[in-house]
This record gives sequence, C-alpha cells and structure tokens, in this order.
Amino acid sequence: MRPWRKLGERDVFRGYRHVVARRFELPDGTEADFEVLVNPPTVAVLALTRADDVVLVREFRPGPERVLLELPGGIVDEGEEPLDAARRELVEETGYDGNVRLVGAYSASAYSTHRKHTVVAIDCRRVADPAADEHVDVVVLPLAEFREHLRHGDLTDVAAGYQGLDALNRL
Repeated sequence: MRPWRKLGERDVFRGYRHVVARRFELPDGTEADFEVLVNPPTVAVLALTRADDVVLVREFRPGPERVLLELPGGIVDEGEEPLDAARRELVEETGYDGNVRLVGAYSASAYSTHRKHTVVAIDCRRVADPAADEHVDVVVLPLAEFREHLRHGDLTDVAAGYQGLDALNRL
C-alpha cells in the first residue's frame, strides 16, 4: 500500500479544544481533508491502596453530560514527565500518593493527536486533602468492584484501567 502524504494543515477551531483540518493525498492519488483534535498528552492513574482497593474520582464529564466514576489523571504539562504529572494529578485530585510506575501509553483516538500514558500507583495512602478546585469526590472501590465497573465501560479510561491491571497481574 502506498503511504498517505500530508499536504497541509489549517486551524478549524481554537478554544478549550483545538481542531485542525489535515489535507492528505491518499494512496489512489485523491485528496481529502480530515478534522483532527489536537490534544496535549495526558495521564491516567490506576491507584491501589495497600488493601488492593482502587482510588477513583467521581466527576462531571462534559462530553457524556453526566457524572462518571473515573481514574484520576490529567494533562502532562509542557516539559513535565508523565510520572511527575501522574503523581501531581493523583495528589491534587484524591489526596493519595504511592509508588508510581509508567506501564504504557496509547493513542486515544484515530482522529486525535492525544497520547494517553497509563501509570500505576501501588501502596497508596492518603497524604493530603484533595485540591478544592478539582470539583470531584474521591471514591475507594474494592478491586473486584472496579473490575466490574471496567467491564461496563462507564468511564473514559477503560483502556488505561485494563492496561494497568494487566501490568499488575490483577486482571
């Protein structure tokens, strides 16, 4: 198969999200535009306490327009390492800290630049209060309940949850 050749890119929208139109020459010689969401890298943290409970956050998500029970995480700031971002986000959102380890990364969508890093944190314990501006509730679930939550797919980080459990041999 002939590779696609990028011909150009233009901004479509710049706001909380950034969308570009990328023009490609396809293998058959035709040209087409594809809208792509430009996102910074993020981290999702599978955090387990010493009792093997999973630390989660309950928060409103604008896309599905409802409250979801999610893995803590967020944006990797420019110049920041994913492990540092994971520890920062875990403490800010939950008040928990633990031994963190990067276990993988993946593309969040075929039409996005978004790269999500999966981090596991073990032996987590509460070290602070969550940051007041996070607007989340901290929820601690037994591992078996978390596995069931993953199976239902009612969170935005299903892939990170499975990737983290696999890295910890707890699938």
